[in-house]
Amino acid sequence: MSNEEAQQEKRGFKVEDRRRFSETGEARETQAAEPREQPRPQQDQPAPATSPPHDATALPLTFATFVLSLSTQALVHLGEIPNPADNRLATDLPAAKQMIDILGILKEKTTGNLDSSESGLLDGVLYDLRLRYVESVRKRA
Repeated sequence: MSNEEAQQEKRGFKVEDRRRFSETGEARETQAAEPREQPRPQQDQPAPATSPPHDATALPLTFATFVLSLSTQALVHLGEIPNPADNRLATDLPAAKQMIDILGILKEKTTGNLDSSESGLLDGVLYDLRLRYVESVRKRA
């Protein structure tokens, strides 16, 4: 074994030309297929990330569930429902206003593209959240 081959062996791989034709275009002798070594995982590499398991209870993502998720976030910021992370009520009016504004932008950008139930849901959610926001601001003042 030459010095170069010994160094390649230390690195963990060996390059082998397995083309059926030589550089001049002539057919090469067919060699019995040698079993390939599977690369060994290195100890310091993390395991590949896997996708989280599918939750059978999760709702399918539709426009309605998207609107309801944004409105739920706004309600959390208004202090109307507890934060799921720590199960505490906390008020963050700037964040609540931002969520309400996002829903307003969504309404503006989807005008004419929603069916009547989606449009009614978005209008109702916006109306309710805006009233709750105004009430929260008044309570603070």
